[in-house]
Amino acid sequence: MYIAIKKWLKTSESPWACKLFKFAKQIRNPQCIVVPMLHSGIYSLHRFIAMFISQMLRVFYFTPVFKSQVKGSKNNLCLYSGMPQILGDLTITLGDDVRLSGISTFCGRSCAATRPQLIIGNNVDIGWQNAFSVGTKIVLEDNVRLAGRIFLAGFAGHPIDCTARAQGLPDEDYQADDIVIKQGAWLGTGVTVLAGVTIGEGAIIGAGAVVTKDVPPYCIAAGNPAKVVKRMSEE
Repeated sequence: MYIAIKKWLKTSESPWACKLFKFAKQIRNPQCIVVPMLHSGIYSLHRFIAMFISQMLRVFYFTPVFKSQVKGSKNNLCLYSGMPQILGDLTITLGDDVRLSGISTFCGRSCAATRPQLIIGNNVDIGWQNAFSVGTKIVLEDNVRLAGRIFLAGFAGHPIDCTARAQGLPDEDYQADDIVIKQGAWLGTGVTVLAGVTIGEGAIIGAGAVVTKDVPPYCIAAGNPAKVVKRMSEE
């Protein structure tokens, strides 16, 4: 009955149906009058309360809980937007003055012969929605900058052989390797770095690039696959 009435209101050319349909839309989505001074004040109060709660959670909950799971000096860690997700067996080492988005995922290869290692140096920025799949070792040296949605793919996750994949078997050891981001390198938004790659000191990787081979120091690389498009001075 309800469906039939709804269909009639939507499709009928009757003037009554059109009026009833408009009335139904109005009562389904009521609107409140905006009082500028009142609602602007409420918005400011909302922002203050939300920021206060967020800071209290960061200082007294997320940061100490995350620090309990990592090694290293980890002084002055600035952890924002929650706490990173840690998956699998993984050793994480943090240096000093690291700024890290809680909207990140660190995953260790479960079938590795030795425990995978994620080593993050001093004064490193790791933006939101970064995902690190650590096959053997991932190293971010001092002063590295990572924008958002970066994927460091240190292992494949699935074997090459389709029969093995169908059986749910893990990837093979040769599919996992180190990833090293040298001092001062900067990776733009959406960059993917594959296993076995070293990005040289001071290098810049353009947004959306897929890095399949080593990038020399003080170069700008971009594209899929990434290629050097410019060489910079080391000074």
